[in-house]
Amino acid sequence: MTTSYCVVGGGISGLAAAHRLRVTLGDAVDITVFDPADRLGGVLRTETLGGIGVDVGAEAFVARRPEVPALLAELGLADRQRTPTGVRPLLYSRRRLCPLPPNTINGIPSSPESMAGLVDAPTLARIAAEPTRRLEFEPGSDPVLGTLVADRFGAQVVDRSVDPLVGGVYAGSAATVGLRSAVPGLAAMLDEGAPSLTEAVRRALPTGTTAPVFGAITGGYQVLVDALVRSSGLRWVPSAVTQIDPAGDGWQLRDSAGGHHHADRMVLAVPAPVLARLATGFAPRAAAAASRIGNASSVVVAMAVPAGTAFPDNSGVLVATGERLHAKAITLTSRKWGDRGHDGRVEFLRLSFGRFGDTRGSASEAELLDWSAQDLQTVFGIEVDPVEVHIQRWPAAMPQYRSGHADLVAGLRAELPSTVAVAGNYLDGIGVPACIAAADRAVAALISATPTP
Repeated sequence: MTTSYCVVGGGISGLAAAHRLRVTLGDAVDITVFDPADRLGGVLRTETLGGIGVDVGAEAFVARRPEVPALLAELGLADRQRTPTGVRPLLYSRRRLCPLPPNTINGIPSSPESMAGLVDAPTLARIAAEPTRRLEFEPGSDPVLGTLVADRFGAQVVDRSVDPLVGGVYAGSAATVGLRSAVPGLAAMLDEGAPSLTEAVRRALPTGTTAPVFGAITGGYQVLVDALVRSSGLRWVPSAVTQIDPAGDGWQLRDSAGGHHHADRMVLAVPAPVLARLATGFAPRAAAAASRIGNASSVVVAMAVPAGTAFPDNSGVLVATGERLHAKAITLTSRKWGDRGHDGRVEFLRLSFGRFGDTRGSASEAELLDWSAQDLQTVFGIEVDPVEVHIQRWPAAMPQYRSGHADLVAGLRAELPSTVAVAGNYLDGIGVPACIAAADRAVAALISATPTP
């Protein structure tokens, strides 16, 4: 007898879940994916710019995690994985460009030398003295990252070093993200009894590897999306699910086009606010937990500009807190990955706007273009005349990993019926590898579960 699986959400989490269901269960299942967007893939979105595919959502993955390389190999796409050129990013702080501090974990220093030239002399002295100060840390606790770092090293370290990296990943700030979500390796060292934050950073620094931190896919993430759709043999319903009700041992789903669908089991791979709405009727405590997860909106302004534009030979720029810029980060895509378009006549860059609590994600296209021109002039001292531009909005796409997030998520999962599982970037990590891992976990939970009466 064929079992029906409905996957609500067609981003990387939903598509990875559909793929894993098909690989694990074969033809014994029907797989239906619901997503109202104009295409599948969610924030994995590739657009044609300068004659080639350019990613305008997620742009890279952490290559030192195994999930993406393993999935590419499984799909016969191992040769599509690419590595960056090796050029380094810069920081924009105090109206000037400076190198990204060395020997740090998410911008948290392992010595005063890490911050030399970035912070003032009293802050350097505070960093040097930190190992001599008593550290009171309760193993298993999850303090706010910014509070911990400011207490041990000073506010300048947070504003000029930690915030730029956290903002680039979470569209938030160190003032809101929890230690365990932002730097789990550092939390582990503190749990094990590191006597100071300095020593915890030193122990957590990666050793013995020269492998690139990040990877990407030749042809863009659309290559991965297309392969997952093929491998899963899914049926796509281009509508939103508006209501879910119990129906015997399974579920009845209603979509925005008026359709009704039966599911024996479900993967809900939707953003936390959507889960909060859909689950209210059948899992109210899970819905309440999901409603506590905040989200930030962001915008990517991708540009093709004439080749040879006088950018530095760096991968991009992260922006410190308090600077008079509109963008939170600038990626010099062609310098980072080597891409050129229109037979080498154009190169690419992208500016990212929007943090939790600000309204820049809702700015007009004219404002975004004006801000982009201003920021490029301010940071690089050049006027850029784009050949092509693509503006991509990502409303409420960046979940905020506040202190205690892991416990919140564990409670959410525990309140779901056994025939329902969740996947998404608000659970165990915001990046593509974490989304794939969460999808695999969801599928494993559904397959092993015995339906509850």
